[in-house]
Amino acid sequence: MNILLLNHYAGSVEMGMEFRPYYFAREWVNMGYSVRIAAGDFSHLRMKNPCVARDFQEEVIDGIHYHWLRTGDYRGNGIRRAVTMLRFAGKLWLKAKWIAENWKPDVVIASSTYPLDTYAAQRIRRFCGARVIHEVHDMWPSTLYEIGGMSRRHPFVALMQAAEDSAYLHSDHVVSLLPYAKKYMIRHGLKAERFIHIPNGVKADEWSHPVVLPEKLKSFFQQMKEKYTFIVGYFGGHALSNALDILLDAAKAMEGTDIAFVLAGNGCEKKRLIARKQHEAIDNLYFLEPISRREIPAFVSHFDCIYMGTQDSPLYRFGICMNKLYDSLMAGKPIVCAVTATDTVIEQYKAGIRVNSGDVSGIVCAIKKLAAMDSQERRQMGLRGKKAAQENFEYHRLAKQFAALFEE
Repeated sequence: MNILLLNHYAGSVEMGMEFRPYYFAREWVNMGYSVRIAAGDFSHLRMKNPCVARDFQEEVIDGIHYHWLRTGDYRGNGIRRAVTMLRFAGKLWLKAKWIAENWKPDVVIASSTYPLDTYAAQRIRRFCGARVIHEVHDMWPSTLYEIGGMSRRHPFVALMQAAEDSAYLHSDHVVSLLPYAKKYMIRHGLKAERFIHIPNGVKADEWSHPVVLPEKLKSFFQQMKEKYTFIVGYFGGHALSNALDILLDAAKAMEGTDIAFVLAGNGCEKKRLIARKQHEAIDNLYFLEPISRREIPAFVSHFDCIYMGTQDSPLYRFGICMNKLYDSLMAGKPIVCAVTATDTVIEQYKAGIRVNSGDVSGIVCAIKKLAAMDSQERRQMGLRGKKAAQENFEYHRLAKQFAALFEE
């Protein structure tokens, strides 16, 4: 059976995010499926982008056939990024007949963050009779007007709304990373029986054989342990959506204690955050360079708890699905989660403490509570999260659940 996955931002372990398409595709290849991924040549999520000379240039990574489309680069979320979306979806739509005749997909998965690729998937189906599965990562166009502040009447929002409605109406199945999006999707045309929730996950073998950290990082953490008794760690994007100013507020409130804050990653907000640290002389706060996917297990082993947070948003009524949530569970460390959401896996598995977005005093209290705990009690909290990740969110298990849709 031939599987075609359309994902503008798909990456790999070496390239960086987004990881989900790679992990699923690798599992499907191991299960005996032939898998192709059509992706754009540039993504702001990747640490390394491929060098692409022509559209549909092929590269094989771990048995997965990647086909790169030239879409152009961009910075931020302006018109240039919108143009790359139109290029990616448009090129696939124009080549739909060629794709159907040459790749002969039995299943087409439309999986970009935005819903425009549903039109290409549906057109490919018209030429070869493939099953179409639409995968929802983020709620577009709701994200555009609930977080981005755009008008619902804006032509770009209207375009995305039409695509979203078409995807829900015409797909054979809709796979949602968000657990509580079903009612919304039904209101927009989805038949209830076509909905399935499949979250992000972890790859256990990456954690059982972690890459050793460079000596520079080892030395850094050794110095930290000599100076502090408790380290709060953050890894991931430094963007507005991560609300890291709130974490800096918490660090500033805890100056003079034996608790330190370490942030690793990159993003458009990082320079400003570093400048704020220096201006306000927040001495218990440290910024590090981004780490590779393979370094995460060894890196987070030096933390006493892991922090994650977001800006307050009504979108989290649909649930949360960030990659770092599942990595944090797998790390076996207590999690402090500052997200205004209900019934998250952190509460479900008693793997940490959740407070609302922007609640600085709540974050400080949660960190102090964890720091004051007996080390064995903290360890048990972290192990509950790790057990949940291993038993419920391992990519091998999730890929089998997804693959069941191919055979229906």
